[in-house]
Amino acid sequence: MSAVRSLLVLFGSQSGNSEDVASKIGKAASKYGLEATVKGMDEIQISDMAGQKRIMICCSTWGEGEQPDNAEDLWISANADDSPSMSGVNFSVLSLGDSSYDLFCESGKEWDSWLESKGGFRVNQRVDCDVDYETPAKQWMDETLARMGAVDDSGVYQESLVEEVKNNASGTAVNKVESESSEPTIEISSDGDRSMTILFGSQSGNAEGLAAKFAKQATDYGLDAEVADMDGFDLSSLSTKKRVLIICSTWGEGEQPDNAEELWQKAVSASPGLLNGVHFSVLALGDTSYELFCESGKEWDKRFEELGATRLVDRVDCDVDYDKISQVWAEESLASMAAVDGEGLFHEEMVQAIKDSISSDSTGASGEDGFTVPNLKSESIRAEISIFRYDPSSSTTGKDTWICALPGHMSILEVLRTLKNTQDGSLTFRDGNVDDPTTAITINGRHVLPGNLRLDLAAPIRDDVISIKIEPLNGFEVIRDLVVDHWALETKREMSKPWMATVTRKGLSTPQGALGSMTPLIASELHSITDIHSYPILHSSSDATSHSEEYLGPSILSHMWARRNDPRISPTKKNEIEALLDSSIGIKAETDLSSIRRQGKGAIIHDALLNCKTSTLARTGYNGRHGKHVWWYAVTVKSSGKVNDTVLHRQVLGPIGLIGNLFSGVTARMVLGFTRNGGKMINDILALIAPPAGLGKMPRQFNSSVKNHHEVVAIFNEMDGRF
Repeated sequence: MSAVRSLLVLFGSQSGNSEDVASKIGKAASKYGLEATVKGMDEIQISDMAGQKRIMICCSTWGEGEQPDNAEDLWISANADDSPSMSGVNFSVLSLGDSSYDLFCESGKEWDSWLESKGGFRVNQRVDCDVDYETPAKQWMDETLARMGAVDDSGVYQESLVEEVKNNASGTAVNKVESESSEPTIEISSDGDRSMTILFGSQSGNAEGLAAKFAKQATDYGLDAEVADMDGFDLSSLSTKKRVLIICSTWGEGEQPDNAEELWQKAVSASPGLLNGVHFSVLALGDTSYELFCESGKEWDKRFEELGATRLVDRVDCDVDYDKISQVWAEESLASMAAVDGEGLFHEEMVQAIKDSISSDSTGASGEDGFTVPNLKSESIRAEISIFRYDPSSSTTGKDTWICALPGHMSILEVLRTLKNTQDGSLTFRDGNVDDPTTAITINGRHVLPGNLRLDLAAPIRDDVISIKIEPLNGFEVIRDLVVDHWALETKREMSKPWMATVTRKGLSTPQGALGSMTPLIASELHSITDIHSYPILHSSSDATSHSEEYLGPSILSHMWARRNDPRISPTKKNEIEALLDSSIGIKAETDLSSIRRQGKGAIIHDALLNCKTSTLARTGYNGRHGKHVWWYAVTVKSSGKVNDTVLHRQVLGPIGLIGNLFSGVTARMVLGFTRNGGKMINDILALIAPPAGLGKMPRQFNSSVKNHHEVVAIFNEMDGRF
């Protein structure tokens, strides 16, 4: 096999997730002897795919099983009569979707089936990912790259070479790191196993979030971290590990979280000595209001020691405010894990040197015996950075663009500081600690904390250039450049009366009297709703906040919903909260909860606000036929971004609407297949109906896309406050 072989990586992406995965494939491909070209599906022709020996596809699904916008034209070309053969193409497909939709991962399934039908050879089975896609996507990527690496120069897949490719990929002898000052390249030895496993046991997502966070930080310590869910994890595989971090929360009255229970039972019954040679440390999450504080983490710490593992850093027990103390534990633990060499020997004298290297600009840490730990700084990359500018004195807006070479490991916040210091001292942004929630800005359409986002991870690198578009958060008034005014949000928070008014009942004895208690399940659920690090980001994640100054927004509504469901609340306070939730500035003003789901703990907030809206609608209802028509029109628009005229008559008029459809022409169009969203029965028999129903995708004209559909819904909100 030749040293370097081509790999085409294609992405069909609507919100950026598929593009992100494709970018990671492009970066990792070289380890497998592959030269990757990453392209969006709108950047190639279908003929470009013919003749390729290796193709990896990452494709999301949009709406009701549709191709994402940037893949639609290529998909149409693929299904044309004259589309080329894919014979000789070795392929694999990763599908991204949402299992809450009927046609889960449909677009990826379509590409997988099409490539096979055109003569392509599937080197690895398709993987269908739900909204939590990171782990299965990483597993698919690693396996598929190894298999693509086993495709020889003639395009023939050699199964016997897969393990060899994997072994070659896991052993990197030399890392070359170029300094910012363009000095000669420094070679740093990183021989041996640098892998580390981070196991998490999580009930509400906190432990999982910390595991992902610390895995990213591990790269700065020369470690290759793998994040693993305790659910379904093979305990025996730990016997081969040299470095293990455990992050575990406690559930209920000292119980293991649901995803850790099975693994814990296996650990209890395991034989002593199973973990000889394993170095470990434990971070325990809990709540001091419970008697068995951090009990699950304590149990793992004790059991690992009983099984023969070596504790490098003492266990740390965290209360509900865990951010700072967990970060201290992580820095100490990562430095200690980095001081474990490739043979599994711990070099205690190296720990401080490693810490010093991380906090400085040095290239790594070296011991007297030759053991070296690289500080994995990224090479400088060419960056095109476009920043929104606003001058309040002249009320003018625009953008400034700088093209410069910057180290890829710099955070976006550090990039902004650098530009301010070297290019334009008037550049204005909120500065602070890396996790300061007030620093939030928008990077390429994503709401992020700039201190937590590396430059080289902010966007795909194409043609050796990374393009970054930096804007202020939407839904806030801009003060200057990237600085927005949070006062309006704080005013709305005050309006919501965020204090807790309780009812006295038998329960816990406190200085305020006897207060009602709650079950661990309810306590955990309420805490998960309100445990949001950046409320400006959550507020901005709603499409509606930019179009309604009065709307309270999801950050305030989620807190109100949690208080409304707190069993300790007084009836009077509950009624006050419900009145505000039911008002025109409450949950009825929210148009598209799916935009919230894409942010951080968005799934939790999404589900909470959906329940909130359901509760409000059950209390308030709608007035007359007009209100129902407006409501269902808005529902079809907000849920799919399309006008679906097949459902309105039925939803508004019930059985009478079905009769009305006969005279309106809707039924005829459904029977003939001229809509995408006919009833289940119709969908089932479409293939048996004569053309055009059975051929390809249905025309758009009777189920058309609505641009900026959230604005349409906002208009209806303004005219009719019943939804």
